[in-house]
Amino acid sequence: MQILIFGASNTYGVGDIEGGWSGKLRKFIEAKSMDRSYIYNLGIPGNTSEDLLRRFESETKERIREGHETVIMFSVGSNDAQFQHAKNATKIPIEKYKNNLEKLFKLARKHTSKVYFVGIPPVDDLRSDPWKPGKSYKLETVRNYNEAAKQVCGKSRVPFVEILSQFEKNNYKKLLSDGIHANSRGHELIFKLVKNYLLKEKII
Repeated sequence: MQILIFGASNTYGVGDIEGGWSGKLRKFIEAKSMDRSYIYNLGIPGNTSEDLLRRFESETKERIREGHETVIMFSVGSNDAQFQHAKNATKIPIEKYKNNLEKLFKLARKHTSKVYFVGIPPVDDLRSDPWKPGKSYKLETVRNYNEAAKQVCGKSRVPFVEILSQFEKNNYKKLLSDGIHANSRGHELIFKLVKNYLLKEKII
């Protein structure tokens, strides 16, 4: 099996010294599987859906191995939802974000029918405004982008693993390291949600 996980900083594992939720997923699958599995963490901090579109084809072609079942996962949206004060707008407009996801899903389906989306974690307004000079994150905006992703997944028939509401049920501010990135406990929760979904669907 080969699993390609595309995303940004939370996918990369920022906030957790053990490689984040994708790293935990890799360790779980490698320990469980009798056959050799290839789990690729393709998270790059700061990436938006636009960035994923630019690099998806080249990075996928470099890693696809013949004869292996392929799973492609996406987890992107927090940076798209970043509010940029000078523009008085989000970094990637929500309609553009939805269009980018549709394109990503179509590209992914050229390689496999097993395409999944891991939802966006919440942010803590008090710790992420401002995040950097002229930039901030708002929970309401992130929630809107998460819902937009859910809509596109429904339309495209891409399974959606809900993260945001599960964080909110578990006192989400204590699951964030700095206002926008999951801490070790947050990554553990995302890992369990993704792992349990993949087990239920008999993907792993």
